[in-house]
Amino acid sequence: MKQSDSKGDKDNNPRNQVGTLVPGLDFYLENGKMVLTGHYLRKRGYCCGNKCRHCPYGHVNVPPNRR
Repeated sequence: MKQSDSKGDKDNNPRNQVGTLVPGLDFYLENGKMVLTGHYLRKRGYCCGNKCRHCPYGHVNVPPNRR
């Protein structure tokens, strides 16, 4: 039986686990605040309406008075 290498094992890779944020890939810190990257926002799959800086969905769910 082949032993799985933890580097190649999809289940052990934190980048493949739902809910796990990878610093530098999914977010970065700016002035003490977390900024989500376009990579993470695309992976999430929808606009949350919070006017995220890197929103790849054109802020479609942000109310017009907040745009």
